[in-house]
Amino acid sequence: MAQSASPISTVAARYAGSLFDLAVQGKVIAQVEKDLGAVASMIAGSADFARAISSPVFSTGDQQKAVSSLAAKAKLSGLVSNFLRLVAKNRRLAAVPQMITAFGNLAAAHRGEASAEVTSAHALSPAQTKELAATLKTVAGGKDVSFNLAVDPSLLGGLIVKMGSRQIDTSLRTKLSSLKSNLKEAG
Repeated sequence: MAQSASPISTVAARYAGSLFDLAVQGKVIAQVEKDLGAVASMIAGSADFARAISSPVFSTGDQQKAVSSLAAKAKLSGLVSNFLRLVAKNRRLAAVPQMITAFGNLAAAHRGEASAEVTSAHALSPAQTKELAATLKTVAGGKDVSFNLAVDPSLLGGLIVKMGSRQIDTSLRTKLSSLKSNLKEAG
């Protein structure tokens, strides 16, 4: 049985697709990608801003003010500023992180790259990042792979790599959980 996409991912994909179409028409894909990266950094760097966009407690007006302030502070292009204002007006700000990821995937595909989401237990060194990129390129059939790297200390060790519909989980947390289940079954 096929699993349906979550409502947020469907909304995110539609909005990201529309933004991507506008970026292609305006020949500003790289600028939009850069601006969205700045937005993602601001969301990750500010718990207050992350709460403001994800909490239904804040009014549309408050969210629009927060987005306008963000756009001015980050000196975002007109396209991204207008996009974020529209998203705020439509009460879809909670899906912005997924929209950013979806846009990145569309931009990577447009450049002929594959994209991946990588979560590690600790920050990777430049040598490890280079080795990971080479390995992912092999897995992707020789295509360059752009990847977003996140750190989650709860993994204890290893990586989780999501590439397209595939997920490879080599985290110590998963291995320990599997061992625990096997020991319970054994008696």
